[in-house]
Amino acid sequence: MADNRLPEEGDRIAKLLARAGIASRREIERMIADGRVSIDGKVLTTPAVKLNNLNGVTVDGKAVAQAEAPRLFAFHKPSGLITAERDPKGRPTIYTALRNALPKNAGRVMPVGRLDFNTEGLLLLTNDGEMKRAMELPSSGIPRTYRARAFGDITQAQLDELIEGIEIDGIRYGRIEADLERGSGKNRWVQMTLTEGKNREVRLVLEHLGLQVNRLLRVGYGPFELGELARGQAVEIRQADVERFRKQLTRARK
Repeated sequence: MADNRLPEEGDRIAKLLARAGIASRREIERMIADGRVSIDGKVLTTPAVKLNNLNGVTVDGKAVAQAEAPRLFAFHKPSGLITAERDPKGRPTIYTALRNALPKNAGRVMPVGRLDFNTEGLLLLTNDGEMKRAMELPSSGIPRTYRARAFGDITQAQLDELIEGIEIDGIRYGRIEADLERGSGKNRWVQMTLTEGKNREVRLVLEHLGLQVNRLLRVGYGPFELGELARGQAVEIRQADVERFRKQLTRARK
């Protein structure tokens, strides 16, 4: 029986499928529970199966290609795009822009986390579901850095208090490093670095402090920076840098 193939060697099927860019491990386990994964034509009923390769494995009846080396792309997401494959409301998605921005051999890639419709800046994309999941977990402690242009009055002393975290409407937001950039007038730029990345965290925190955010730009995610990457463009991160980052990520999670 295909379900009972449990060799001592090899990797769990969810790990192999994640490496192949199908989805994250957790999502793949749900797919297995829903009967969407088969081996040699037999529906898989447990994620505990170990395999040396993906020969004979299908998802939704389609054969799965062997996993490629993990790849990572940096994309400068413009505002006005949904971070999803499709939108029920018919709004344009990142994949509309990525058709022309990514190299032809990029294959299927998934966004690491999300950027809101009106948020722009650095969005990382990968073909490796396992790496995607690890990068998104708050427990990995990967810093995300944003620049927000906000209208209102704020002092550096007020921003310094965010280093201890803040609670808003019963939700606790952890340590935030925030710096008020030099300037004058009511519109000021604030740079914020955080590790949790909760939904709309930067906007909610600044609005709680009495500011009105009129532009939000992510400029860094871990060791990767937006730099001079033009809006709507994508660039592949060097394989050596990806491997170095993966090793750091593995050590951080142990």
